[in-house]
Formats: sequence, C-alpha cells, structure tokens
Amino acid sequence: MLLVAVACVSFCASGSAAERLSGDGLKQEISGKEVFLATPFGGEFPLNYHANGVVDGSGKAVGLGKFMQPNDSGSWWVDGENLCQKWKSWYNGKPFCFTIEKLAPGKIAWTRDDGLKGTARVSD
Repeated sequence: MLLVAVACVSFCASGSAAERLSGDGLKQEISGKEVFLATPFGGEFPLNYHANGVVDGSGKAVGLGKFMQPNDSGSWWVDGENLCQKWKSWYNGKPFCFTIEKLAPGKIAWTRDDGLKGTARVSD
C-alpha cells in the first residue's frame, strides 16, 4: 500500500503541472485577450491586453471607485519570462513584472515581482 501511495505522489501530480510561460508563448497567451483577475472578495477584475501594447482595466465592478480611480490604462510588454505593465495612475505609475504559469486552458497563475500572487481567467 505504501508503494502505491509513493507511486501516486511521484506520478499522479505530473499531469497537472503548471507550464511557465515566456517570450512568444507568453505574448500568445495574453495579447488581444481579456484577463479576469480573481479577487479575494469573490469578484473578478478585468484587464484588457490589446495587441498594440496598451492595457486597460476597470475596477468599477469590484468597487474600486471608493479607494482609487476606477479606470486606468497603460502599457504592457514581455521581457523574457516576465509580463510587465505600467499604469498611468494606478500604483503611481510604478512598473511591475509578473511570472505567468498556465494552469489549464483559459486559467493562469501569476506572481508579481514583489511576491504578490493570484490566479486569473483568460478569455478571447
């Protein structure tokens, strides 16, 4: 029985491994898509990654208007293994970069360069 448990630990999880995206694969996954960030309070925060390098988002649906400007736009780019973005107003225009892992079709996990992590749904 122990052998079966060890074998499952070794092989069962291998089919569900996340794929870390980079370069052209990362661009293909994000460019021209709408990315819905999962929020801690149950909603989704939509970001549009346009093919021309513009990103825009609206926090109205999740109530961000109470805390900050609800809409913003900026730029996005891929730098090796990182998806980077810089907003005009949000985060005082500070650029952030993220590593992106593809969990399943239409589902990603992200880790920001300051350690913040989350998941998102990707839609055409």
